[in-house]
Amino acid sequence: MGMKEMLEDIRCKFEEKVSESQELSQLEELRVAFLGKKGELTGVLRGMGQLSAEERPVVGQMANEVRAFMEGKLAARKEELAAKALDEKLAKEALDVTMPGKTRAKGSLHPINQISDEMKDLFIGMGYEIADGPEIEYDYYNFEALNLPEGHPARDTQDTFYITEKMLLRTQTSSVQIHVMENKKPPIRIICPGKVYRADNMDATHSPIFHQIEGLVVDKGVTMGDLKGTLEVYARHMFGPETKIRLRPHHFPFTEPSAEVDVSCWACGGKGCRVCKGEGWIEVLGCGMVHPDVLKRCGIDPKEYSGFAFGIGIERTAMARFGVTDLRQFFEGDARFLSQF
Repeated sequence: MGMKEMLEDIRCKFEEKVSESQELSQLEELRVAFLGKKGELTGVLRGMGQLSAEERPVVGQMANEVRAFMEGKLAARKEELAAKALDEKLAKEALDVTMPGKTRAKGSLHPINQISDEMKDLFIGMGYEIADGPEIEYDYYNFEALNLPEGHPARDTQDTFYITEKMLLRTQTSSVQIHVMENKKPPIRIICPGKVYRADNMDATHSPIFHQIEGLVVDKGVTMGDLKGTLEVYARHMFGPETKIRLRPHHFPFTEPSAEVDVSCWACGGKGCRVCKGEGWIEVLGCGMVHPDVLKRCGIDPKEYSGFAFGIGIERTAMARFGVTDLRQFFEGDARFLSQF
């Protein structure tokens, strides 16, 4: 068989195989098999040295035509397969643009954050500043500076998460008040919101992590009447304009005198019901006048200045506001529960 016949045979064979190809990878295999360095066309062209001077130009021209034909066929078939693949993909991924879209569910603030923000806004409106402090605290700021000496029951390691002998996870945000009084001269009017930690077992009313907002006012002439008036504003804002408060004598090491504060039941208005267990009152916070020894430790003269402090549990307030009976629901992350708020 002469070289012309061989080139024509290669062309016909290539054309047939290209038509049968259904994948882009098959086209690449054909290109290598026919046009590669070891391909069939290249192999034929290596034999051109045996041709006469008259035959070489004719065979060379024919070889170029066959090469151009092959390359053209490859390009055309490649476009056909690419278009076919695109059509199949579009058909498979077709979207009905007339269908209504899926709306994204809107998130909202956690109920604890809602109550915390509302309290902050209330006290900021009364002229308070927000103070922050470390959650990992020194024993001194968490206990000693607040009149809780060594051996006091509240310092028992069963109630507190100790990190070292002198460092712990704060059990109250009162430690922030000490930092502020050490570094700022009166008048002082602050609230200290944040997380606190106590070694309590988790149940319907207790958690090892919870949130507080504590308040502190230190100035000349501050009295228990100022404290009572402040708490009345707080209670009416959080639990309704008809809410009354009641102060019961209590003991806190860092305040003197001290009191537990009850509010008239938000469910029955003080008549007595299941929510208040028939008493008409519900305990909501503790408060008192800042102990003179606490002022002295912070470099404030108790003969010249006086102050009051209070501590509010945010979870307890949220439970009252939203009618939640189990504290654990705030921390379980159940979207069905949280979406109600």
